[in-house]
Amino acid sequence: MNIAKIYRRRIIPAEYLLLEDDVIVTQDEETIVTRWNTLNPKTTFSHGCSCFFLNEGIKLSKIYRSDNSLLYWYCDIVEYSFDPSGHEMTFTDLLADVIVYPEGRVKVVDLDELAEAMERNLITKEQMIYCLRSLNHLLSLIYRDKFDRLQNYLDSLGL
Repeated sequence: MNIAKIYRRRIIPAEYLLLEDDVIVTQDEETIVTRWNTLNPKTTFSHGCSCFFLNEGIKLSKIYRSDNSLLYWYCDIVEYSFDPSGHEMTFTDLLADVIVYPEGRVKVVDLDELAEAMERNLITKEQMIYCLRSLNHLLSLIYRDKFDRLQNYLDSLGL
C-alpha cells in the first residue's frame, strides 16, 4: 500500500475534506503516521501528529499546544476505505471519541452524536456495530494499562 492522499469524512457535521497539508511521516500495511497543523486556528492547540491503526478502527492523535507541550491524546473511532488507483485513503469519523489526558484521566465524548447519526440514518447498523466494538477495544486497552502500545508508535518516531 502506498498512500499519497488522505481524506477525512465527517458524518456530523457532513464534510468531505482532503487533508492536503498533512505530511505522511511513515506508512506500512498496519499504520499510517502523519504530522499536521490545525486547519482552523485554535486557542488551546496548534498542531499534532496522528497514527491511523488500519486494522483496529482507531486514529490516535497527539495534540500539542503552541508551546509544544502535550495537551492530550485524542482517539477517534474511524473506518477506512482505500482507492489503490489514486493512492488515496478516506477515513470516516464514526463520532465516538476518547480523550486521554497526560495525568491519565479518560473522557469518552460525542456518544450523543453517534446516537443522533443512528436516529437520522446517517450511519448503517454495521457502522454502529463496528464503532462500538472498536470503542470497546480501545477502552479495554486503556483500562488494562496497555494504551502505551498505541502511544509508542508516535513516541518512537520522536513525534
